[in-house]
Amino acid sequence: MGMFTWIKKNKLATFLLLVIGYYFINNYFNYFGVSLLGSKGRTSTYLGGGGSSIAGGIALQAPLAETSKIALPNIYPPSQDFAPQPDIQNRLVIQESNISLLVKDVIEVRNKILNYADSMGGYMVSASTANPQDSPNATVVIRIPSAKLQESLDYFHSLSIKVVSENLAGRDVTDQYVDIDKHLQALERTKSRYEAILEQATTVQDITNVTREILNTQRQIDSYIGQKESLEKNAQLAKLTIYLATDEIALPYAPSETFRPAVIFKLAVRSLVKSLRSLATLAIWLGVYSVIIFPALALLMIFRKWYKKRSTPIKTP
Repeated sequence: MGMFTWIKKNKLATFLLLVIGYYFINNYFNYFGVSLLGSKGRTSTYLGGGGSSIAGGIALQAPLAETSKIALPNIYPPSQDFAPQPDIQNRLVIQESNISLLVKDVIEVRNKILNYADSMGGYMVSASTANPQDSPNATVVIRIPSAKLQESLDYFHSLSIKVVSENLAGRDVTDQYVDIDKHLQALERTKSRYEAILEQATTVQDITNVTREILNTQRQIDSYIGQKESLEKNAQLAKLTIYLATDEIALPYAPSETFRPAVIFKLAVRSLVKSLRSLATLAIWLGVYSVIIFPALALLMIFRKWYKKRSTPIKTP
């Protein structure tokens, strides 16, 4: 009997098997974080500050410009291009570093790095550890005083068996910092002019409009001050991302040799172990679902025999 013939003769059994199989497969994949209707996203939580985007300039309200009898300052939005400042000696530089370390004990080295950052006046931004049962690896993001960056890197090197890769980068924000300072000075002068105009205002409408512009100018001043302080703090504290692993394969780097038999062998062994675990997990799921599958099949067989017996015509002598 072919499969299609059996399906045609056992439509109810086929339907029940499909329903059971769907729920089994769906729950099996959901166990590993995958849904038949779509992949599940993963979220990570990080401890640290964020950035802010600030739009400069003063926009006069239409009612104030059209109805007020007091002449208000004509202020144009400042340019977003940062003019170069070649004469400044002490540049403001935000430093960021990425380093991959091969270590003996990932957890131990991670804890030493976090304790060291705290002792140096820095702090942890984020720390995560993955695959602890096989080949553990971790990603640690810290901030440390920029003046102690090289000293810290030397210490982290000493904790490793091998420095697999290292990337040091700096972003000069001096021009942006000076440009913000100039905008702040212009806004402070504008605010002073508004305050002088407010003293001359006589009508309620003029007082209300000028007060609104003073508040708007102050908000822009506060925003620029916040951006300026953010640049200062980011320049004072360097950001360092450290990747830790007991195996080079788990580290984010590009190997210099394209063909590496030892690496290929390790990947093959890990793939085999992963496949065996998947088969064992599948066997466990089948064993658990057997309490549904086997009774359902038994009922189908009983129903099929009963239906076949009932459909068989009775022979008369």
